[in-house]
Amino acid sequence: MSDTEGEPELPSSDEVLHAAPSSDPTPEDVVLASGRDMTPENLEWARKRLAEEGRAALDKELP
Repeated sequence: MSDTEGEPELPSSDEVLHAAPSSDPTPEDVVLASGRDMTPENLEWARKRLAEEGRAALDKELP
């Protein structure tokens, strides 16, 4: 509902809808987002993905 009666409600800005962590993602973040178990092998997989893709490695795992 709009604060001003009679005016249409405007969509929320992108920064309100999306919250990103202030720090870079960790291998643990990528493993958890992928739904995998926290094993040494999966942590190594996540480290490699982060090294190759940067933050996109985590973004690709999230809906």
